[in-house]
Amino acid sequence: MAAAAALRIGALGLASLRGARGYRAAQCTELAKPLILQDLPSPPLQPHQVRVGVQYCGLNFADILACQGLYQDRHTPPFTPGMEFSGTVMETGENVSAVKEGYRVIGVTGTKAMAAECVVDEKMLWQIPDSVSHEDAAVLPIAYGTAWLALCRRARLQPGETVLVTAGAGATGLAIIDLAASVFQAKVIAAAGSDPKCELAMMRGASHGVNYSRGSLREEVKALTGGRGVDVAIEAVGGDVFKAALQSLAWEGRIVVMGFAGGKIPSIPANLLLLKNVSAMGVYCSRYQQEDFPLFSSAISSVLQYCQEGKIHPHIGAVFKLEEVNEAFNHVLQRKSTGKVIISMKWLQPCETLLCECSASSSVCPETLLVGNA
Repeated sequence: MAAAAALRIGALGLASLRGARGYRAAQCTELAKPLILQDLPSPPLQPHQVRVGVQYCGLNFADILACQGLYQDRHTPPFTPGMEFSGTVMETGENVSAVKEGYRVIGVTGTKAMAAECVVDEKMLWQIPDSVSHEDAAVLPIAYGTAWLALCRRARLQPGETVLVTAGAGATGLAIIDLAASVFQAKVIAAAGSDPKCELAMMRGASHGVNYSRGSLREEVKALTGGRGVDVAIEAVGGDVFKAALQSLAWEGRIVVMGFAGGKIPSIPANLLLLKNVSAMGVYCSRYQQEDFPLFSSAISSVLQYCQEGKIHPHIGAVFKLEEVNEAFNHVLQRKSTGKVIISMKWLQPCETLLCECSASSSVCPETLLVGNA
């Protein structure tokens, strides 16, 4: 173990940094392999950057795909996954004015968030209201940001309309239900793959639940809407579920593609668009960050305000420690998760050295701690 530690630390080029400040991070060192925990050197701040002490990192399916080399935005190992986080500002660059040391914030970043520290541009941070916990805040950026963009920007949901959401017990599915029912005053039909998941969706605000693993989604929706169909479908499964959702649209209905959790990317029969004058569109949250940042920022600010006002209530399905990151990945891959899975950094202590005499508490040398199912 000690020899392996020396080899891995040497590979990181840390031998000359004894006594330097470091932080603990989950590292993808090889695609499609378990993550490992390593201590990394804290990078210096650029003038516009902020160093945040991470409290919680939201786990997204995109993080898992990235570590498998299957995500559309490819990352070359070694890298630290994690797209969103909540935490406290530790240090700011000389040109930073939006936040100060001690501010509670949420942040969005393509990678790097699954760690005790994260350095980001100040514009990618939003202050957490006093009444919102770090745990709830960590759920908001991706799941609720995507939900807001899907419902408000893409579907243009109106009060009183009916929404069908597939994968209704997942993190974004429950965010769709929460926003649609509580903020947009719409009626929600949630579709999921089991009765317990349908029950959870109804507990969280859906008017009806449909278990599409044991019946026809199209026929169930038809019966629930008196044959009319739904005004909006937010679809995240793909395959036959997408086709059933498309066929369940009412006249001039809108379907928003959010993902393909079932693994099959469907083709759209164009005649179905024609016959009912329906619209098919997609929503990709990260692309708004690149192409229309003011709108992206507005989405995050809006859901923070809704949470502060008590209009929405994020659902956390499970919390894992950073050392349990591979168990967290498997929990999602095995479809055991409902709502948002978050990774906690609260147990970690700051490292003052990068070698084996690390001051952080651990029963094993943390620099090369192989975690989970390794």
